[in-house]
Amino acid sequence: MVIVTAATEDDMPRILEIEHESISPPWTHGALLSEIYREDSFFAIAVNSEPGAECGAILGFVILRQAADECELFQIAVGIASRHSGIADILMAAALRYAADNALKSVYLEVRGSNSAALALYKKHGFKAVRQRKGYYSEPVEDAVIMVREFR
Repeated sequence: MVIVTAATEDDMPRILEIEHESISPPWTHGALLSEIYREDSFFAIAVNSEPGAECGAILGFVILRQAADECELFQIAVGIASRHSGIADILMAAALRYAADNALKSVYLEVRGSNSAALALYKKHGFKAVRQRKGYYSEPVEDAVIMVREFR
């Protein structure tokens, strides 16, 4: 069983590990920490709640930031050992619930065009590709696909 809860400063060591496993280039400790304290940010972690040695382990995280009546999905990342186990789906569902509960009209995101797993996740959750941003990513340089999920 997995629960989704708000990230705290105490979670930062594991969040940084997942960040470095997942994001290129990774965000800094300060950039991630600032999202925890922002009023307009939804920063949540997925935690293993199964009894046993791994109970309480952080499996992944998601960051959204609200602007007026929409928001941007900044990151969704899952630790290497927990990938392909539905954690990203759980985090995405929590992020979309947050958006719906706050009467947001849409969620935007950028994703590397080569990131087929992320593209499949986003499409599964109702996101549509709307345009590309040339050379948006570095390390390596790559275009971004801009996607949106609208709420009615």
